[in-house]
Order: sequence, then C-alpha cells, then structure tokens
Amino acid sequence: MKKIIFLFSILLSVQSTIAQLPQLNKNNISAIIKVLTPEEKARLIMGLGMNLPDGLLGPNTTPPDTTHTINPVAGSAGVTYAIPRLGIPAIVLADGPAGLRIDPTRANDTKKYYCTAFPIGTMLASTWNDALVQKVGKAIGNEVKERGVDVLLAPAINTHRNVLGGRNFEYYSEDPLISGRTAAAYINGVQSNGVGTSIKHFAANNHEANRMKINVQVSQRAMREIYLKGFEYAITEANPWTVMSSYNKINGTYTSQNKYLLTTILQDEWKFKGLVMTDWFSGDDGAAQMNAGNQMIMPGTKNQYNQIIAASKDGSLSEDRLNKNVEKVLELILRSNTFKKYKYTDKPNYKENVTTAIEAATEGIVLLKNNDNSLPLKDKKTKIALFGNASYKTITGGTGSGDVNKAYTVSIYKGLKNNFILNNDLQKDYASYISDEEEKAPKNLPWFFPKPVIAEMIITNTAAKKYAKEFDIAIITIGRSSGEFADRKLDDDYLLTENEKTNIKIISQAFRAQKKKIIVLLNIGGIIEMKSWEANADAILLTWQGGQEAGRAIASVINGEINPSGKLATTFPIKYKDLASAEGFPGTPDSLPTSIQYKDGIYVGYRYFEKFKVPVQYEFGYGLSYTKFEYSNIKINSTTFKDKVTISLDVTNTGTVAGKEVVEIYLGSPLTTLSKPVKELKAFDKTELLQPDKKVKMTFTINKIDLASFNENQSAWVADAGAYKIYVGASSKNIKLTTGFTLAKTLVVKKVNNVLAPIEKIEEIK
Repeated sequence: MKKIIFLFSILLSVQSTIAQLPQLNKNNISAIIKVLTPEEKARLIMGLGMNLPDGLLGPNTTPPDTTHTINPVAGSAGVTYAIPRLGIPAIVLADGPAGLRIDPTRANDTKKYYCTAFPIGTMLASTWNDALVQKVGKAIGNEVKERGVDVLLAPAINTHRNVLGGRNFEYYSEDPLISGRTAAAYINGVQSNGVGTSIKHFAANNHEANRMKINVQVSQRAMREIYLKGFEYAITEANPWTVMSSYNKINGTYTSQNKYLLTTILQDEWKFKGLVMTDWFSGDDGAAQMNAGNQMIMPGTKNQYNQIIAASKDGSLSEDRLNKNVEKVLELILRSNTFKKYKYTDKPNYKENVTTAIEAATEGIVLLKNNDNSLPLKDKKTKIALFGNASYKTITGGTGSGDVNKAYTVSIYKGLKNNFILNNDLQKDYASYISDEEEKAPKNLPWFFPKPVIAEMIITNTAAKKYAKEFDIAIITIGRSSGEFADRKLDDDYLLTENEKTNIKIISQAFRAQKKKIIVLLNIGGIIEMKSWEANADAILLTWQGGQEAGRAIASVINGEINPSGKLATTFPIKYKDLASAEGFPGTPDSLPTSIQYKDGIYVGYRYFEKFKVPVQYEFGYGLSYTKFEYSNIKINSTTFKDKVTISLDVTNTGTVAGKEVVEIYLGSPLTTLSKPVKELKAFDKTELLQPDKKVKMTFTINKIDLASFNENQSAWVADAGAYKIYVGASSKNIKLTTGFTLAKTLVVKKVNNVLAPIEKIEEIK
C-alpha cells in the first residue's frame, strides 16, 4: 500500500511540474525559450524528413533522432521538431511549385489523396497575367490547407540563365521583373488561405550540375540587377512566410552560411521578418548556418546538430543568436494551422481548382507560328493524323520536387478526340509502342530520378503517305522532360533526336504533297532548337507542360474556343552557341563542375541578344494571336522626370475575333561610364478580353528605382542624368510606340551595403 501511495505521489508531482511549464502561445515565446534545454534548442532549429541512408551524403548525415515527431501527411517533404511538454507541435512542409506534392496513398487507407497538377512555372510566367497567377496560387493554397500542410515550398524563381538548366521548368523567366511579379502574385494567392510559402532558391541556383557544392562566381552588379532583383520584388511585395537558401556557393561561401546574403541583404536591407530555412541537406557547417541568419536547417543531420552543440559550448555560436533563431521557428509554428488546431477536411475545392488549372494552361500557350491562318481548326469534322509519343503520353510537368501526384492526365490525344476526328490505328500503334518501351525501362527508380526517355516511334514513308491521303491535317508533338539533379543535354534534348528529325521531314513531305498542313506542338519544359526544322511546320504552338488538363487546354486553342494570348518570358536563340552563357556552362571541370564564372554579367537573355546584335529565333515577349491589335494615342504626363512619370496609350482589337494582348513597357537609359542594355522591361499589363473593334486605355508608371543601375563603385542604385526613351511593344523587338523624358541631375536612388564582392576579378562582357 505504501508503495502505491509513493508512486501516486510521484505521478502527481510530475503532473504538477508539467502543469507549471509554459505552453506555447503568441505572448510567451521568451518564457518558452528560457525553459528549453540547449539540446532542445539545437533540435528545434532543425526539422525532420527525407531520411536518406547514412553514408549517401557522407557520415552522420541522418537526423539526430526521429523518436517522437511523426509526419501526419505522407509524402510531404518534412516537419519541424515537436516538443510536446511545451505545447510545441510539428508543422508540415511540402513541395509544390506546380501543385501540392504529397503521396496519393496511405497505409491501411483505401482513400486517395491526389492533388491538382497545375501548369509549370515557365507557363505561368508566359501568361503575363498577375491576377490569373494569383488565382492559381489561391487554388494551390486551398489544397495545401485542406490536406493538412502548413508551408508550401514554393515558388521557385531562379533565373533562366542558360537553356540547359535542369529546373528551368520550375522557374519563371530570364527577366527579374517577370519573375518577381509572377512570384508575388503566386505567394499572395497561396497565403490568402492562411498557409505559408517558401520562396526559393536564394540565390543563383541556376543549374543542377553538382548543385550542392558548385561555387558561383558573379559580380555584385549582376547579383543585384539580375539574380536578386526578382527575389527582392517578391519578398517586399508579397511577404512570404519563409525564404529557402540555395545549395550553391556564391563567391566562395555557401548561401546558407553567407551572412551578407541572408542577414545584411535579406533581413537588414529588405526588412524580411519571416523565417529563413535551408534547402534539404545543404551547407557543411550547422553553426555557420545559424550565425549567417539561416534560422532553420532542413532536414537536419547529426553533423549539424553536433556542430551547433559544440559551437554553443565554445561560444562561437552565441546564446543570443541561437535564441533568436529559435524565436523565428516558434513564430512560424504560431502562424500555422496545425498550431491553431485547424481541422482540415482532406476535401479541397477540387473541381474549382481544376477549372483554374485549365484557364492557366490555355492562357500560357504561346502561338509561335501561324502561316496562312493554319490555326484555328474550326471544323469539328477535320480529320487529324496525330503523331508523337507525347501526343498520347503527354508530359504534365517536370520531375523531382516539382512533380505532382495527380488523379489523371488529359492527354493531347484525349483533348483533340473530343473535338475532331482522330486516327484510331495511330493511337493503337503508339499505345503498343510506348507500353513495350516502358516495359524495357529500369524499374524501382527513386521518385526524384527522371524516368528514361522513350525514343520517338519512327513513321515510315509508306505510312506517312497513306495518312496524308486519308487525313486533312497532321499534328506532330515534340515532348521533353527534365528535373532535379541534372542539367539538360545538348544532343537529343535541346537538339532534336534523329527520329524526331526524320519524322518531321517525312510527315511534312507527305502531307504537303497532298497540299495539306502540318502543325507542331511543343510539349516542353525548356527551350529547344527550332531553326533547322521550323520551315516544315505551317503552325507551331508552344504548349509547355500544362498540368493534368493540358490536353483539354490545347484542344480549346486549336479549335479556336480560346484565342492564344501567351508571350515568351524567355528568349529562343537560333543556336546554343548564341547564348552568352554557353561558354563555361555548367562549370569547370567538365566531369563534375566545382566552379562557374558568370562572365555574361547583367547580359542575360534579351539584354545580351539586343546589346550585341545577336539574331534570335523568337524574341522575349513574343507571341501571336488569332486577331490583331493596334496601339495608339500614347501620352506621357511630363517630359521632365521628377519622382515618377505616367504613360498611357490605347489598345484596339482591329481583328475579327475576341482576344487579349500583353503590353510591354521597356526603358532605354543614357549611356555613361556603365555599360547598359539597349532597353529593359520595366512594366507590363494584359488587357481584358477585347471584342473586335473594342478599345481599352492602358496606364503605366515608371518610378525612380526603374531608372537606376547598380554602380559597384558607389554601392548604390544610381539613375544617370540624361535622356531616357520609353518603348511600348508587343515584344522586345516589335515596338509599337515610343516616347521619352529627361532626368536633369544624376540621382543616387538607394545606397546599399558593399557586400558579395567576388574574390577573383571576373572578366565580364561589356
């Protein structure tokens, strides 16, 4: 009896002690930090998830422990560390630039947990429509919320510096304004649901080759004007809950350990108040990450834990610094739906979200070529011979963390079959061929590995001639996929494969001999070479990778139900060597690059092509329509710049069908001691759907910062005195109207810190 009473008294004592412990709330973070042990602090600033076999990334790279923190959402990227005794729950983080990435199945559960696959990032940017992108973000955020996830690891806004970048499909553009505005719209949409985002990968993560160790050598000006500008815009305009530092080094220091990048620029200059987290398994020194202002390490390893504990003991990581980082983690947890005990439904607005996905996919399609009004095909009795593996197994998005586990895919074949007459024999041949080839492919590859590419099925001369006699038109789809861990290749990727070249030539000859047309669809995530074969096509639609409803969206553009209004957010060069970044990509040595010099400086994309008069296949901002637009009546409120100028103009639909037009505003700056682009995008907007003969007035504002270039000698954004020219265009080359103004005196618009200077001098092009 005495033993029972003794044990009961101990239990009461324990319960009393627990009851006296503070439980996390928005008013007691300081009290919570005081009762955390050093070990708990070190664990709290690390998460969990993606438990790789020890040794794969080196010794002691598994998590310190996984004993009491369970991930409630299968397939999500990770969770924060839970401390139940203090009322600190684990919150859930999941991938998802093109839709929430979680597992569709769960143990002992027959239900399916699919998510909507939306168009890839490059396609969203091709809409040039902030309101639509925000609508997409809102739809994705709804699925994040109702699937029990707290933070979406998106958007991804690194720069399209080189066409072979493996993750270009996730990213938006070669231009920082498009990237920043698209990201801001996406973030605002997602976070309107009360869930967070993590803008990534901060910064200069523009290639995949040896991405976890490569050292990017880049000038301060290029960093400020190109590689940081989009992040700055999105972060200051949309306030994401978190920022994810990248894998790479910048001028010798890992980004996750770079105090100048994460504290001086991000938190001091840009006033970012959210949390900074690492990309998964990045960096090599946990204590250095903490000191740099990287407040949470994902997913956290034994090495990093030991480094933080050791640095805390020897004073190289101060208690104050560690406490501030813990505070940021607790602030993030407090914002979460998990902490607020939101009862998620696991029933997102699926039908409504799918409708949004279709809308975004149709508006991101770019009409590249349309000789003799080959499109649209208005007659539903049109008989189509449909060629290309991707016509039948349509690629919805890239691989890796940008992939989405979806319920279904509407292929191009399925979309067109509902609108036209298709060849069933071709469909059966392709289905059989693709099935046989997939059987030969390696099995049980990790989810993040790209699947082997199936060689294009060869079409014989005899078959092509037969189809040309029986059918009204040929449609050929060229498909491409890419993803994490590897950049694209020049041969058989950027360049067409031999099978693709042969098919296009044979099919084109056969159909043109019958005076019939050929349409090419580009089901791609990144740019391909087109000069060598585009003459064989009468019309070319850049359909990108449009998510699970790609086929339906493509069909609605082909049949004319939707007038294409997408424009290129990245330039198509004529040949790979025309790129300023071609030499030296993806770094040296060739076998496993450890370093890459950005000798192109600020001259990325159209900035380079225009400055150095290099002809291109399709310029930045380019995109055709089924109608025509007239620009007129340009006005500027003042020809002398003070604080800002306002430009207005009219856009009229002078064609025969309704359509939308993107109006692009470029600025040409006076030449001084700084080398400058011919012109740079400073504003854009998309009209409403204009009926024929309808007109709309468009108004744009140019501010002081829009005039400024980054002057390294002054560590400042400087607007030089002189004459500025405003170009109003339907693309970077197709300039419709011009006006201008003068700036009387040179302005130092914004002074910043002199940081991120390269160790070695970089011989940039001028």
